[in-house]
Amino acid sequence: MNTASYLKIIDEVNATGKYKDNWDSLSQFQLPDWYPNAKFGIFIHWGVYSVPAFSNEWYSRNMYIQGSKEFEHHKAVYGNHKDFGYKDFIPMFKAEHFDARQWAELFKQAGAKYVMPVAEHHDGFQMYKSSLSRFNAYDMGPQRDLLGEMKEAFEESGLQLCISSHRAEHWFFMSHGKEFDSDIREPLEQGDFYWPAMPEPDHQDLYGSPPNQAYLEDWLVRCCELVDQYKPKVFYFDWWIHTAAFKPYLKKFAAYYYNRGLEWGQPVAINYKHDAYMFGTAVVDIERGQFAELKPYFWQTDTAVAKNSWCYTEGNDYKTSGEIIRDLVDIVSKNGNLLLNVGPKADGTIPEEDRRILLEIGEWLRLNGEAIYSASYWRTFGEGPTKVSEGQFTDGEMKLFTSEDIRFTAKGGSLYATVLVYPENGEVRIKSLKAHSPHFHGIIKKIQPLGWEETPVWERNEEALCITTKTVQSALPVVFRIELD
Repeated sequence: MNTASYLKIIDEVNATGKYKDNWDSLSQFQLPDWYPNAKFGIFIHWGVYSVPAFSNEWYSRNMYIQGSKEFEHHKAVYGNHKDFGYKDFIPMFKAEHFDARQWAELFKQAGAKYVMPVAEHHDGFQMYKSSLSRFNAYDMGPQRDLLGEMKEAFEESGLQLCISSHRAEHWFFMSHGKEFDSDIREPLEQGDFYWPAMPEPDHQDLYGSPPNQAYLEDWLVRCCELVDQYKPKVFYFDWWIHTAAFKPYLKKFAAYYYNRGLEWGQPVAINYKHDAYMFGTAVVDIERGQFAELKPYFWQTDTAVAKNSWCYTEGNDYKTSGEIIRDLVDIVSKNGNLLLNVGPKADGTIPEEDRRILLEIGEWLRLNGEAIYSASYWRTFGEGPTKVSEGQFTDGEMKLFTSEDIRFTAKGGSLYATVLVYPENGEVRIKSLKAHSPHFHGIIKKIQPLGWEETPVWERNEEALCITTKTVQSALPVVFRIELD
């Protein structure tokens, strides 16, 4: 289907649907029930950039910036850019060992409830069968509808399929290749892999080098094609959609997607950063960061198992499973979800370190998941001396949590207190639950550490709820189920 025909369909759906392309109408957005209950999802950065596997997923941009480490690496390994450009990695992206059912099984074992593959990254290569561009995984490279295979396998396993599009940034992503003799040459026409390669704006520039109508319409129909072919439960956008020129198209997409969700009988949601969408019309996402305090609205963190890259690279700098689990507990206590990224290799296999981390998280959730899944926030998110930095790109800072750092969730007749670093002497003091606490005036019936048979000794005094265990020892957070009368 061509762009003009698709635009006509979009307008027809929005003309007859409940949602219109204005903020007043979109503010009627209803959050899907499953989404805030899921708590933990998997993000997947996998694409042509997984072939060079060098530095990070921005290789397609940086390899054309003269003097960069990617530029020098590319010349040394692959030769001059005019002879071997980014497009020449496409035949090398074969995904020959990709098995979507094996991925689904791993993600289930990790305790995830939803999975969000990147359908198109900034490089402009579509990981799915598309009628809008031949530069896609069905027509080139693997010659398979990779996203379609994931959809089938994930949904068979009870995982919610979500989708991420980073197409917006392609407007400028390949532009530096025009600055010297490379394979990115004018004229670039719509439909070309490198099109349009316009001058790169400053990341915070909302007005310079605005996308033109042709590009914005192309962006819109690509997003709507993903909606119609794969029926994702959540649609995620990266940062540059907050550029002023995108605003009318963001509203049009949201109305179309929300209307399609009503047709399917399942509410859907959009993830956005900054203020791309009006507050209350979609779900706030914090990239590689968290909120410092409990929020009255649902939100999401997206981060990765690796500190240096979203995609697979040789020599990734990995976080520990303990770091990630503590972040998960902290995020859930503040009314958020954690979307954790892994980066498969070009052949479609999950690196062993990614796999190990996921399985360790899954084992912890198997024992402690009742304090996470479908749990709500409590009157206060937690207590303790360690302050969490607020905002995006703060997860590179090591959080030195202590045995005094405790997070709360609640479900049914139970309050859950998670001790982020369990003390070696087994003595836990929870100040928020002391006698005459401003947060708690209830009656405690029973306290039980999840995953342990020991019944602890406990008492409440004017300073704290004091819990003592003798056999509980763990390098990971320990959860106490506190049953209330």
